[in-house]
Amino acid sequence: MADIVISPATADRFDDAEHALSGGGDGAGCQCQWWSITNAEFNSTSRDERQALLLEEMAQEVPPALIAYVDGEAAGWVKVGPRPTQRRLPRTRMITQSTTEPIDDDTVWAVTCFVVRREHRGTGLNARLLDAAVAFAHDHGARAIEAYPVDTGVGTHPANELYHGVLTVFENAGFVETARPKPDRPIVLLDLSA
Repeated sequence: MADIVISPATADRFDDAEHALSGGGDGAGCQCQWWSITNAEFNSTSRDERQALLLEEMAQEVPPALIAYVDGEAAGWVKVGPRPTQRRLPRTRMITQSTTEPIDDDTVWAVTCFVVRREHRGTGLNARLLDAAVAFAHDHGARAIEAYPVDTGVGTHPANELYHGVLTVFENAGFVETARPKPDRPIVLLDLSA
């Protein structure tokens, strides 16, 4: 049985973050900046510039993500933080028109990105990352957590599209669907105030 440890993505773990993000999909090029910067900024920055932005985020008092280690090797990543720090969220019509929470409320956190290296997919690591993200948000004062997963029961989805997370993983963690702005894209919420 694998030994799994999930730790905050702090600056001293930058090399581990890069390893986790480079295991397949768009993580290596995106550097988990899709939700952190505007569309115009994303399109005008290079991979190296996005990498520098990620390192700046990881050096903040509250890291922007968690890293999963499997038997000591960085194997996965989940982005979690207050919605206002994820600057693309208030610019995404699907979210702003459908959320049940004030978009500028910093007690509402968002889980927006998962990356699991190919060799660790299908092992339940996303569920472990989500559980750790919920605990991390709760420990840092979050009142609620919102997410924007893909409902894989509707249509077909390439693996690269699943970085949002899969609906069933969120449902199994107790999240409740609050809106469905697109047939395959629900918005889910977990109330941490209870």
